[in-house]
Amino acid sequence: MTSTIPLRVTATDAALALIAELRAEHGDVLFHQSGGCCDGSSPMCYAVGDYLLSDADVKLGEVGGAGFHMSPSQFEYWRHTALTLDVVPGRGGMFSLENGREVRFHIRSRLFTEEETRALDAAEA
Repeated sequence: MTSTIPLRVTATDAALALIAELRAEHGDVLFHQSGGCCDGSSPMCYAVGDYLLSDADVKLGEVGGAGFHMSPSQFEYWRHTALTLDVVPGRGGMFSLENGREVRFHIRSRLFTEEETRALDAAEA
């Protein structure tokens, strides 16, 4: 039996539409999952080049053509969860590109199933 490797990050249609809007205005963008400084634990969206990723940052995948990253310490905390990028009403993160639109990016999460965890572990071995 072959297991498919689950995606670590996906996005809702609302998030994909907002990403497309931001990319049309700013060019390529990326996400970095905040670790609690300044804007809590919000997913932050930046124009590529405006946020310098660390060589140690972990890329979880891509959503809407935008890389989604987090620090190694955050990844250790979130590694057992499937993340879904969504959009909710409210004020965006102070430095995040959606700020001022009265919507903000939001992360929803669920634990990976045992089967998904085994598939991820095998793929990362």
